[in-house]
Amino acid sequence: MYGELEGCGMEVIDDTFSECFIGHARVERLWTGARWCEGPAWFAAGRYLIWSDIPNNRMLRLDEPSGHVSVFRNPSQNSNGNTVDRQGRLVSCEHLTRRVTRTEHDGSVSVLASEWQGKRLNSPNDVVVKSDGSVWFTDPSYGIMTDYEGDSAESELPCQVYRIDPDGSLSVVAEDFVKPNGLAFSLDESILYVSDTGVSHMPGGPRHIRALVLSADGRSVTGSSVFAECSAGLFDGFRVDCNGRLWCSAEDGVHCIDPSGKLIGKVHIPEIVSNVTFGGPKRNRLFICGTTSIYSLYLAINGSTPG
Repeated sequence: MYGELEGCGMEVIDDTFSECFIGHARVERLWTGARWCEGPAWFAAGRYLIWSDIPNNRMLRLDEPSGHVSVFRNPSQNSNGNTVDRQGRLVSCEHLTRRVTRTEHDGSVSVLASEWQGKRLNSPNDVVVKSDGSVWFTDPSYGIMTDYEGDSAESELPCQVYRIDPDGSLSVVAEDFVKPNGLAFSLDESILYVSDTGVSHMPGGPRHIRALVLSADGRSVTGSSVFAECSAGLFDGFRVDCNGRLWCSAEDGVHCIDPSGKLIGKVHIPEIVSNVTFGGPKRNRLFICGTTSIYSLYLAINGSTPG
């Protein structure tokens, strides 16, 4: 284990993890000053990173060439998860408004989802866009449980996983989660990985990632199994690299899990990690949302998808 920052460095659990990092690369703290960083999203055309500072009701922007950090949006509706769609638009989960939105190229904001069968969503948490243009998101109740990350309110719906089709129609794709949280597709999009962080408010509850097998048309779930259990806190958000490995947030940093579900290594961070994304011109830079800070690490591998 090594690194310029105290408490940072790579831990090899399986030799295959050594293939993922560069020997002299170090974890860097790029910025600090948030209350709870979440939802990093990389915009390749502008070479900048956007992320949410949920309790402070703002989104921040890091320009990679200069390292300058500025406020991107304030108020942000207590935004949480963010991603970039295939047209380069920002898609965000908002706790305060209990909706999923898309920021258009002209800066206007379109509402993609805010209710299901006449009832308000809980607090959309994380979001991913499939290659067919459909938007998939999780809807636990974290943002309405207190006034810290939104407005306290009663749930009107169960905590579920949803799909928004390109025509705007909304469907439930999974309803058997306690607290569905981060999500990402496998390389061939035959599997949707979804973390369940139910143990946060249920003693003995789930702290794992499940693999949801999709139907041939890629619209519904035909099977589900536990893919990996978290050994340190919870798996919150995660991303998939070009070899199908999952890079997952955890209490002690980032856990790297191979496609079989085996933990092969860790990137230790001195704060609880909430989410990660791949960025940089070659998508070989891992951006890490710690509790109060943004970290990064150059890797010997690449992220699988933009944003």
